[in-house]
Amino acid sequence: MNILVTGGAGFIGSHTVVELKNAGHTPIILDDFSNSDPSVLEGIERILGQKVAFFQGDCTKESVLRTVFEKYSIDGVIHFAAAKAVGESVQNPLKYYDLNIGSLIRLIQVMGEFKVSKLVFSSSCTVYGEPEVIPVTEETPRKPANSPYGNTKSIAEDILRDVIISKQDFQFIALRYFNPIGAHESAEIGELPNGVPSNLVPYITQTAIGLREKLTIFGDNYDTPDGTNIRDFIHVVDLAKAHIAAFEYINDKEDPFYDVFNVGSGLGNSVLELVTTFEEVNDLKLNYTIGPRRSGDTVKIYGDVSKANNLLNWKTEKTLQEALKDAWRWEQKLALKK
Repeated sequence: MNILVTGGAGFIGSHTVVELKNAGHTPIILDDFSNSDPSVLEGIERILGQKVAFFQGDCTKESVLRTVFEKYSIDGVIHFAAAKAVGESVQNPLKYYDLNIGSLIRLIQVMGEFKVSKLVFSSSCTVYGEPEVIPVTEETPRKPANSPYGNTKSIAEDILRDVIISKQDFQFIALRYFNPIGAHESAEIGELPNGVPSNLVPYITQTAIGLREKLTIFGDNYDTPDGTNIRDFIHVVDLAKAHIAAFEYINDKEDPFYDVFNVGSGLGNSVLELVTTFEEVNDLKLNYTIGPRRSGDTVKIYGDVSKANNLLNWKTEKTLQEALKDAWRWEQKLALKK
């Protein structure tokens, strides 16, 4: 099948493009490089040994989307394209609502015009807020978001649900991600943050390589075993494969359909545990300090992923140790390019 991957040059998107090709599908990348880099396309090409169809453009623009749908015979869409920095979303909420919500609305409208009905959407565990019970399941009530970014994911899920309730002929799945980390084992693609990383693992690797003076762990007095926040970390390649499983799950569905799935490791690891594991598997010492708590941080969250295991026939294959080895290998590869 020909599958349009919006944001396909991004961290998760690029790995999904590789796994789509490995699974026998034909990915078509749509990206404007606002949160990625053209070098990612070269990395994908080196992994696969061939070029992948690419269209540069902004998926908030209907004219761009129509051009792509006219040029390629699209069978379905995996929608990653979004702004994703929590802090920036607080400072510039309109950008986030315009991009994250606007792109989804226009994409669904153009899909309808071209009679394309299958969509896998990139959602987030942020929709659960600070959960009262963990692990969270798909039935765990959503809570008001801590940021405009998180709110865009809740609103997007509501849009998908309401389109299906209206009996329009679409089949949608929203995947609620936890914390993707790592890189492709080839070190040809990985996470490429613009400026100061907003995610933990790139900050760890940049500190280890000397780009950052030190890592600050925000708080060590939470109600957790070692006092630091607990998260669910998943290797990005496992997450990429979940998208193929989700797409294949809805491919044989004809009636209006919508469902949500947690996609994570199903395990909780603390921030301090992540740091010490990184040191152990890569045989190095990291310069880190304990700082004050950061406003808006969830104390602990990890997911029950049995629904994805059972219905999508998907499960994680890679360990936390492998993810942290791959992330460090990628950071070292980046250093050689500079």
